[in-house]
Amino acid sequence: MPVILIAVLFGVAHMLTNGQYGFHRDEWQFLSDAQHLDWGFVPYPPLTAALEHVGLAMFGLSLVGLRLFSVLAQTLVILAAGLMARDLGGGRRAQVFAALAVALSPLPMFEATEFQYSSFDLLWWVLIAWCVIRLRRDDEPRWWLAIGAVAGLALQTKYAIAFELAGVLAGVLLTDARRYVMNRWFWAGGAVALLIVAPNLVWLIRHDFVSYHFLQGIHARDVHQGRAEGFLRDQFLLNANLFAAPVWLAGLYACFKSRRYRMLAWMYVVPLLLFMVAQGRFYYTCGAYPMLLAMGSVVGERWLHTLRPAWRTGIATLMFAGVLAIGGYAALRIVPIASSGPLRDFALRNNGDLREEIGWDELVAQVAAIRDALPAEQRAQVQIAVGNYGEYGALALLGPQYHLPTPITTINSGWLRGYPQTPPTTLIVLGNSRERADELFTGCRLAGHTRNALGVDNEETRDHPDIFVCGPTRKPWGDLWKLGPEFG
Repeated sequence: MPVILIAVLFGVAHMLTNGQYGFHRDEWQFLSDAQHLDWGFVPYPPLTAALEHVGLAMFGLSLVGLRLFSVLAQTLVILAAGLMARDLGGGRRAQVFAALAVALSPLPMFEATEFQYSSFDLLWWVLIAWCVIRLRRDDEPRWWLAIGAVAGLALQTKYAIAFELAGVLAGVLLTDARRYVMNRWFWAGGAVALLIVAPNLVWLIRHDFVSYHFLQGIHARDVHQGRAEGFLRDQFLLNANLFAAPVWLAGLYACFKSRRYRMLAWMYVVPLLLFMVAQGRFYYTCGAYPMLLAMGSVVGERWLHTLRPAWRTGIATLMFAGVLAIGGYAALRIVPIASSGPLRDFALRNNGDLREEIGWDELVAQVAAIRDALPAEQRAQVQIAVGNYGEYGALALLGPQYHLPTPITTINSGWLRGYPQTPPTTLIVLGNSRERADELFTGCRLAGHTRNALGVDNEETRDHPDIFVCGPTRKPWGDLWKLGPEFG
């Protein structure tokens, strides 16, 4: 089946390129949380860290191995796109186009290059859409069990999936699918979702809904920094292949026109409007595009059959070529194709996420060198305080090879791990400005700088390049923890 071949080739291509640089700062966060399994973490539910825990047990600290789960997730997304086109009545051309358009869209492509919770959030949303298509095609209410199971996994992955699930509920209430509300399978699906997510709900209650308050702060920061800007623009540029925009727009129109599949249209429009009002990030809606591309591919295929053979061949060739061209350009910017040379330099210039994968080994080595240069009495009891989760994860995972202590931080889930019961008198402090270090600690002196061999400008080298050696905190450690978790 061509769709399977496309998905497999996509997965193989990412497996061959995913070991080029290093872990992204976000991946260091998941890796550090994977060492402290729980039913919840400050910034997100537990499933992503649990998968990373499995990956660490299977592969150790391997870039390719630990990113395997993300690759598999996006491979399934591509396969599901083709299957959705098939189930909507599309032939081979529609199925292949849908799968190819999704595979060559910037966001799904990116989600396979790193281990991110958004990689799995995308998968769950696509699987929910596929289950809804089967529900409506066959009028088989038992599909609500599958929808509930996937929704439960989605809620254990990312809380923002609630916006997408609101679209499902709106699609039920605003179409003739409302008859399912009186069906026992609809409520059984809801019970399955609740059962799966219950452990995290208990965790949230026990921790005073710390994640809810934390994410409120993150959202306010993102809006203040302009990260929510370009929401509508990036629906076209990044969430789906730009050349395929007429296809998914036709798919959206066809969903609204179809009494059977109108539910899919509301599953797109409602989350889109909710995120616009809430000023969400553009990629929060990415999971809705594979279903629209699938429907649009079916509509396009049927339209092509009304044309003369020459026109049919020409337009189909143009569409496939355009998607391939846009996808190829996106791959040069997104995928770590080369470890050296012009292609690497082009990617690093144009992709801030790739730049965030550079320099972590050197950072940990620099901290170890600063520790080793301290007088013996200070080396014996030195601790490390960090200002962001990338530093925390890198030092927690790579530090043991240098016999470095586990870092201390109030950032994200580091706050849950607490502070030393015996206050250290010497600390290596990084991830903070000189002003912030002097505000928190006594006797700070500059001890080093954050650099990387490639000379890449990223958050570490640009925003907090200085490393300090400081004395004790100005306030008791407990006072810092009473403020709650910070984000960084």
